[in-house]
Amino acid sequence: MAEEKRSKLYALKPIIERWPAVARPEGHVPFRSKLFWTILCLILYYILTNIMIYGVSGTALDMFAGFRAIMAGASGSIMHLGIGPIVTASIILQLFVGAKIINLDLTKKEDKAIYQGFQKILVIVMILVEAIPQVFGYLQPDAGLIKMVGLGGARAIIVSQLFMGALLVFLMDELISKWGIGSGISLFIAAGVSQAIFTGIFNWLPIHKDLPLGTSNPPAGLIPGTYYLLSQMSISEIVNGGGFQTIFLGTQNSIVALLGTISIFLIVVYAESTRIELPLAHERVRGARGRYPIRLIYASNIPVILMSALLANINMFALLFYTNPSLQRIPLIGGQWWIGKYDLTSTNPTVPVAGGAWYLHRLNGIQGWLLPMVQGGMPGGHAAWQYAIRVIVYFSIMIIGSILFAKFWIETTDMGAAAVARQIQSSGMQIPGFRRDPRILRKVLERYIPVVTVIGGAAVGALAASADAIGTVGNTSGTGVLLTVGILINLYEQIAREQAMEMHPVLRGFFGKE
Repeated sequence: MAEEKRSKLYALKPIIERWPAVARPEGHVPFRSKLFWTILCLILYYILTNIMIYGVSGTALDMFAGFRAIMAGASGSIMHLGIGPIVTASIILQLFVGAKIINLDLTKKEDKAIYQGFQKILVIVMILVEAIPQVFGYLQPDAGLIKMVGLGGARAIIVSQLFMGALLVFLMDELISKWGIGSGISLFIAAGVSQAIFTGIFNWLPIHKDLPLGTSNPPAGLIPGTYYLLSQMSISEIVNGGGFQTIFLGTQNSIVALLGTISIFLIVVYAESTRIELPLAHERVRGARGRYPIRLIYASNIPVILMSALLANINMFALLFYTNPSLQRIPLIGGQWWIGKYDLTSTNPTVPVAGGAWYLHRLNGIQGWLLPMVQGGMPGGHAAWQYAIRVIVYFSIMIIGSILFAKFWIETTDMGAAAVARQIQSSGMQIPGFRRDPRILRKVLERYIPVVTVIGGAAVGALAASADAIGTVGNTSGTGVLLTVGILINLYEQIAREQAMEMHPVLRGFFGKE
């Protein structure tokens, strides 16, 4: 009977056991080694984002242009797909396991090994699923390459480069998770967003590089741009000629965007520091006491990463169905404006202008929703009430989706009440006033962890949506800034934890490192 209840994924066990993977360390990895591998992967990431895809024409269209901060990739480079395939595979598998379509009990060690092994296979599948559509009208092959190897060969060369880039990201993420500090996905997101913010503040190149520098085309960076406008415009031009609005409410790197970025930083720091601390005492060492912190944002920022990647994929497929000549012929969904309408002649051809994708697309600062609402809608565009509905839909989707992903995440990463109770029990600690029994400990933790998971998921979803609504420097998206702040705080805590375990080896058992 037990064999009949097993998931059909066990049929893939021979493949999973032989699947290429980064080997786990057999013993304790010193802190310096972990720091070395983490920094090495970060340097490699920056190098790879500057290696451009060979054989792509200059008319390439970036389907992930609005989600670059979340995808942790660079447009036109071999890192074009970024972490998209990894996160998409994780979303699909979590949804299937959560809906019981895949019968796996993640509290069992064997089932969890099958889950993690199949996820690696699914990542490879998703790399191909996301790479192949790119060459059909978006990353178009150069005429010279087509002449050398033909259209099919040129497309295969571009897809192979995308495949290798995404595979390297996957392997570096696995290397950091096993031999480094923290998560590779989180580290790459923080690296990309930090670079974009730095560029958004200090970039001295004009906004439109093909046009001459002028008051209508100032430097793109906040500091050089503001200085240039103030030095080149008269007082009357600043007050009455739109200079004031450009400096404070400009669509790119305005002072309001800087204030929004700082506000997001302060709010996230406060939210990350909010926690419930359970008192712990050692059963054998009298006087040895500690605390187990249950943070408000218990599942970290992972739910927002998963939710943002899901919305990025929805936008990608909506764009494909509306613009691809082959997919346009599919009945009911091909070329339908209600799924998502796109204007390929506009300056942002990958941003939907109508349909369901428009309501799900991120709120890109106050220029994207508040100003149109105040002005009573946009001429020839959407009415004010449509912008109001868009805000409500976006906030609802982000909050509800983040709650669901938070619940899935804690169950797949040993952060649930049962797993934490086992960790505390194995470390020899107990909650004062309660019997030293894992079942009792689990019941105590179940009073807090499920509730905090839901509240934290809703809070991080609302913070991300609010951040997108305010806007940020560098056009990284508010979600990107929120993720980066949270990632850096978590990275600092993990480094401190690693140093503590290096000095006090007994702590490794508590953190599940041995």
